[in-house]
Amino acid sequence: MTDRPISRPAAASALAIALAMLTACGAPDAPTQQTVTETSDASFSYFTYSGSDPVFDAPLEENQARNPILAGYYPDPSIVKVDTEYYLVNSSFTHFPGIPIFRSQDLVNWTQIGNVIDRPDMLDFSGLTVSRGVFAPTIEFHDGLFYVINTCVDCGGNFIVTASDPAGPWSDPQWLPHVGGIDPSIFFDEDGKVYILNNDAPEGEPLYEGHRAIWIREVDAETFEPIGEAVVAVNGGVDLSQQPVWIEGPHLYKVDGTYYLSAAEGGTGPQHSQVVLTADSPMGPFTPHPDNPVLTQRDLPEDRPNPITSVGHVDFTQDDDGNWWAVFLGTRPYQGNEYNTGRETFLMPVTWENGAPRITEPGEVMSYVVERPALPAQSPGPLPLTGNFTYTDEFDEAALPMHWLMVRTPSEQWYRLGGGNLFLSPDAEPIGTAGQPNFLGRRQQHTNAEAVTEVSFTARAPGAEAGIAAFQNDAAYYTLGASVDADGTPVVRLRKRFGDDMPETGEVVAEVPAASGNGEPLKLKIVARGPELDFYQSGAEGNWQSVALEQDGTILSTDKAGGFVGTLFGVYAQNGSSD
Repeated sequence: MTDRPISRPAAASALAIALAMLTACGAPDAPTQQTVTETSDASFSYFTYSGSDPVFDAPLEENQARNPILAGYYPDPSIVKVDTEYYLVNSSFTHFPGIPIFRSQDLVNWTQIGNVIDRPDMLDFSGLTVSRGVFAPTIEFHDGLFYVINTCVDCGGNFIVTASDPAGPWSDPQWLPHVGGIDPSIFFDEDGKVYILNNDAPEGEPLYEGHRAIWIREVDAETFEPIGEAVVAVNGGVDLSQQPVWIEGPHLYKVDGTYYLSAAEGGTGPQHSQVVLTADSPMGPFTPHPDNPVLTQRDLPEDRPNPITSVGHVDFTQDDDGNWWAVFLGTRPYQGNEYNTGRETFLMPVTWENGAPRITEPGEVMSYVVERPALPAQSPGPLPLTGNFTYTDEFDEAALPMHWLMVRTPSEQWYRLGGGNLFLSPDAEPIGTAGQPNFLGRRQQHTNAEAVTEVSFTARAPGAEAGIAAFQNDAAYYTLGASVDADGTPVVRLRKRFGDDMPETGEVVAEVPAASGNGEPLKLKIVARGPELDFYQSGAEGNWQSVALEQDGTILSTDKAGGFVGTLFGVYAQNGSSD
């Protein structure tokens, strides 16, 4: 793989505008911007991401497409069709900007057009762990308006935002204090009535760990205030006697006069599945379909090659010919239940059998190749989202591309773009704190991946660092940074943190002489090989030197790090302890 291939254009986000608003002259209650000088900033001239997974090597026929359609940490998809366009959103937890929104005409090639949560004052993620914040969103369209209904976990509860243009701007949140729990969805019936569904505790005391319920209520079409009492649509799952767990992610559909309630069951791990219930009224009573589950991979051998696991959390759509399609999350473990790429978005055709939508037959092994919908094919978007690819961000646009993320909501502007470089101020909280570290990252989308950057940074103390990071959460990350030792000698330092009992700045795994002088351009590289990570440095000449090899990459897996997110590769700058 080349160190620095030619970049592709990337769409700019509204993030830079939002951050500029934070420091606008005369803005009321605007936080004070940090004083940033070029001499103290870390300067990054590019960031190259490469991915090469064998499962993506197989050639495709004209009527085929690759799964997942959105590789990497893009979980909990929800989809809506408007005329000839499809729009899709995903969970983003406490990453900002939040709730990415994509557009497609063929259900295969997707382009990110915005982020629903792109203004710092919309939601406050301060102090939250990475896997709190915004959970599974639902997107709908009704009477000329787009709706996204969602939960801000530990930061306000359930809310609705609206937009006439899905690219934004989206409205400020309208809070729904009468809707508890998580995973709300909204259903607009043909008679003008509106209903909200959600996951919450069951009536009375839960009978067992993971006993939840799906609730439904009619609401006012404009204010979303409740009309009448909420009722339990699903208690526990399809068969309460079997103690089903974590019924969630409900969606309601009306097909030929019948109401179909579809929900995930079994938790978001290997026991994940999708179930369907039916009713003659949107308020029920709902009857489980006898052929449940309609999607799962839990009935397959764990040692099957190249498994796709943990599938569920489905949303359905139709194409122009009336064919049904399902988008849902799944995972690609490299061993056991360990994966660093997070939960990804998959696409499958839907058949109707015995009066219910079916995605996989019992015992059916999901494939990395899917039949394309019979829709006019469109060209891939500017940012590759599946398959093997190499992509470089040159940082030569006016705003940071919208696929870049930070941790939690910003309160001040600590990065800037200029002259084809990304500048980060080190004067902020380091990675590992519950605040906002000066870290910007993009998703790891492959089991086998490389991330390369070139940084210029003048370290003024041993604790000052700037470089590249592999970040899963505050307590699970690696950083590879340019710094100096106690004598002022330039060094490259690899840090690792795994667990809350370690210092926030982690432990030093390796420290070697830097291949460049203090303040001179230095190349840094992370190589992911499934469960292992390799770390390298190079001077301007491009001769790579190992810093540390065969490091434990499983600490970044969801199975070990916990939570619901995937790993981000990115850049950071900080003034930490000198150790």
